[in-house]
Amino acid sequence: MALNKNKPKVFLTGGNGMVGKNILTHPLSSKWDFFAPGRKELDLTNFDLLVEYINNLKPDFIIHTAGHIGGINASVNNPVDFFLKNLDIGRNVIVAAHQAKVKRLINLGSSCMYPKNAPNPLSEEKILKGELEDTNEGYALAKISIQRLCEYIHTEDNKFQYKTIIPCNLYGCFDKFDTYRAHLIPAIINKLHHIIEEGKTECEIWGDGSARREFMYAGDFSDAILYALDNFNSMPLLLNIGTGVDHTIDEYYSIVADLMCYKGSFVYNLNKPVGMSQKLVSIEKQTTWGWSPAVTLREGIQKTYSCFLQGKIYNEG
Repeated sequence: MALNKNKPKVFLTGGNGMVGKNILTHPLSSKWDFFAPGRKELDLTNFDLLVEYINNLKPDFIIHTAGHIGGINASVNNPVDFFLKNLDIGRNVIVAAHQAKVKRLINLGSSCMYPKNAPNPLSEEKILKGELEDTNEGYALAKISIQRLCEYIHTEDNKFQYKTIIPCNLYGCFDKFDTYRAHLIPAIINKLHHIIEEGKTECEIWGDGSARREFMYAGDFSDAILYALDNFNSMPLLLNIGTGVDHTIDEYYSIVADLMCYKGSFVYNLNKPVGMSQKLVSIEKQTTWGWSPAVTLREGIQKTYSCFLQGKIYNEG
């Protein structure tokens, strides 16, 4: 985007991803001058180029949302990619920002960082207090390492305010909808869309449908990020962002099926991995900070389905 001297400059990584796109298309994004180069413009795995870019731009903020992400299927089958790509990109962005003396940075974590047996709701101090979930351990280890790097930099010099937001599971416009890489809600939408299109009457659910998950509409999460830019000083160094409510896998399938008018049956595949039995983040600090989501689950799923039909999906670049 073009430089505007009257607005704070924000370097946004992952601008073509779901979170990045939702930030850039948010009605309040015009308050800042965003710079979100795509992969072809700026390779985040090239440390020297990244340092040069940040030194030339001299941003007031950096928001790091870029990463290698996917659903449980992709995570289980590609742990090396999920570990190394996220570790390398995260390390490059954080260290380059530090070298360029950028003082304010928001790093995007993941609820996968929490131990699999930690009591719910998951409070921020539970990070590294137990064994991680096997199905996404590589991704979680990379995310934890980058969060700790942000914390170490701040500890050595508190003028560097490198803060991490841990969102609950996200879904929405510009999401990945393919069955291999998609998370639960977009995967359900894509699966049921094709089942209905092909005239089939049976849909498979992994596990027994009782595992519980918390999902937030990405439009709401982008609102939280923009709120963070406006309220950066009062934001904790490590902060969950969530809805405070979770639902079973069965309930998500039921809501999506109802909105898409699917009348068929569901069958359970008990041989497939399902991950943690529950994953609900604590929103105690979020509430004290003063932000809360606005979009209901049903409304968010309806908006997401509309985006899917309109082709507003994740686009590599």
